[in-house]
Amino acid sequence: MRRSTIRLITVLATAAVTTSVVAGCSTKNQVPSIGFAVDAAVASYNGASTLGAGSGAAAVFGRVLTGFFYTGPDGQQVADTDVGTAKEVPGETQTVQYRLHPDGVYSDGVKTSCDDLVLAWSARSGKFTRPGDRGPVSLFDAASTVGYDEIERIDCQPGSKDATVVFRPGKHYLPWRTLFTAAEVMPAHVVAQAVGVPNVVNALQTGDGAVIGRIADFWNSGWTVQAGALDLTKFPSSGPYRIESFGAKDGLVLVANEKWWGDPPETKRIVVWPKGTDFAAKAKENALGVVDLGAGSVADLKLDGFDEQTIPSRSAEQLVLATGGVFSRLEVRRAFAQCVPRQALFDTLGKAGEPAKHGVGAGVLNAHVVQQDSLYYPAVVGGADRYRGADIPAATATLASSGTAQPTVRIGYQGPDARRAQTVAMIADSCRGAGIAVVDAGAPDFTPVKLPAGAVDAVLGGTGAVPGPAGSSAGVVAFAALRAGSGLDFGGFANGRYDAITDQLAGETNSTATLNLLTEAENLLWAQLPSIPLFATPRTIAFGNGMQNGIAGPTQAGTGWNMDRWVLQR
Repeated sequence: MRRSTIRLITVLATAAVTTSVVAGCSTKNQVPSIGFAVDAAVASYNGASTLGAGSGAAAVFGRVLTGFFYTGPDGQQVADTDVGTAKEVPGETQTVQYRLHPDGVYSDGVKTSCDDLVLAWSARSGKFTRPGDRGPVSLFDAASTVGYDEIERIDCQPGSKDATVVFRPGKHYLPWRTLFTAAEVMPAHVVAQAVGVPNVVNALQTGDGAVIGRIADFWNSGWTVQAGALDLTKFPSSGPYRIESFGAKDGLVLVANEKWWGDPPETKRIVVWPKGTDFAAKAKENALGVVDLGAGSVADLKLDGFDEQTIPSRSAEQLVLATGGVFSRLEVRRAFAQCVPRQALFDTLGKAGEPAKHGVGAGVLNAHVVQQDSLYYPAVVGGADRYRGADIPAATATLASSGTAQPTVRIGYQGPDARRAQTVAMIADSCRGAGIAVVDAGAPDFTPVKLPAGAVDAVLGGTGAVPGPAGSSAGVVAFAALRAGSGLDFGGFANGRYDAITDQLAGETNSTATLNLLTEAENLLWAQLPSIPLFATPRTIAFGNGMQNGIAGPTQAGTGWNMDRWVLQR
């Protein structure tokens, strides 16, 4: 059982508070609950879609929609044996045998099956396309195809608990444990019902474009989450919690899934308060028991009576730049990077207490895709030297060479966010001296898709442009977000050599070759500047008095990664 993989610890607050602080809406006539504040933006149930990944679905629905693996608190992939088992089969061609738990069943009574894996692969393989102005466009709006595009086929009898995943000859995808993970394996039977086919396996194999198009349409938008407008028949759970309701006033209410076959959740009701909530007000109302927010993002947040820590996360705070509009010329991107005060931003906004294990958060982030605790990091960050601090004379000269006079850069982020507002203000103050005007385009309804739409020129966010929890030790999202055609490539960066490097790295086992490839990748990215890394995003994580088994999760899974083990000591 998954429970056996969790090291249970007790988190006790340093000051006494009443039980209602953690219980939130608890009354004598209501099931006791724990209020959970997290700055993920609940927008889609489907964490594999661009909308779901870009809004942080993994941090909210990881214990609602389970997978063969989940992201642990250190960013590692951990097997979830409640869901099933996955193991590589020896042989010349990479093959992974997946076996779903025989008792696995969705909350609507339909058994989990290999159909779910076939749907996940089909949606993310990139093989189903339509003509576009610049070439084929995927029917499925997947966050990325990385890893899934290396799969040649999945052997699956519809309704079976077994699936054999066979990769393409000559390919070996080393981080295969990042496939079919929590919040990304969607209920295929819901799609089949919506589209009107017996099962998606046969439907996807027929090649019927009209049917496949309807499957893609539902996969893209059928799981959109809107407050007060959920048809819960479309949102069955495969985890210890299921959705009960979602409203602006009452939050996202998760309750124990009666059909869950594993250890039942310790607390039967969790109220998730997502991005857009007045977190300071909720804290004053004693409605919060667990808090997982960007450090400094909420003005006047008082967490009296909480055991509170601010730590660096696996997420890379960064500016994702458009490759069109004001930044269509490389020289303008370079001038902007030269005036961004990266060192001052880290010193003022990026420091988060003690650096995490092995140095994450120890200084300015000088790599786009290589993490600070990687053994390769010290050797690959040379390209960042020219952009460490604001060099206004250099930025002025570079801008003059571009032929662009007094450009305006609109930086968007999902607000309200006090830290990111201050980040933009500091950049604006610095770049003004180089003749670059910076406008704060943060807004409550901001999404990263405004970048390709031309509404902004840069996005300020975490790994993958996510507003809240993000990042993992595997770094798959970081690599994918700069890959041409990826749903998370909001800036439209396209470089064939970078794509080839990432393909090779996915199967490279030689450390010298890996170092050389990573060095080349970072030099290329610093030369082309599709993004500007700033620092490891600091997170404030806090547990209320009486909370047990809370373990900080500064990754894409957030601190809710083990919410089914949370206990309120009354």
